[in-house]
Amino acid sequence: QLQLVESGGGLVQPGGSLRLSCAASGSIFSIYTMGWYRQAPGAQRDLVATITSGGRTNYTDSAKGRVTNSRDNAKNTVYLQMNSLKPEDTAVYYCNADIRPLGIRREIGYWGKGTQVTVSS
Repeated sequence: QLQLVESGGGLVQPGGSLRLSCAASGSIFSIYTMGWYRQAPGAQRDLVATITSGGRTNYTDSAKGRVTNSRDNAKNTVYLQMNSLKPEDTAVYYCNADIRPLGIRREIGYWGKGTQVTVSS
């Protein structure tokens, strides 16, 4: 069963850092773009950053300069390093990946279940 599992969330003080991880597992032929989204209480799910299989990254304006998106293709894992965290960064962070499963001739978008990030003193 193909799945994405996030880890690394938690409680951090303002100005602190966290590194989120998301590992894809299962019957995978290839993974294309991977990315991170976040959803605060009562808000829609918004894009944070994406990274292609070749390592090209894209960040939203609110993430630029504070966030680094990286991936290890050998481990089918994407990372989100977040620095200088602010209370407004508090949200559930979701991993997303476009994956071609084994035996399937198209990409399918998969979501993880999310990891909570709380920035508070």
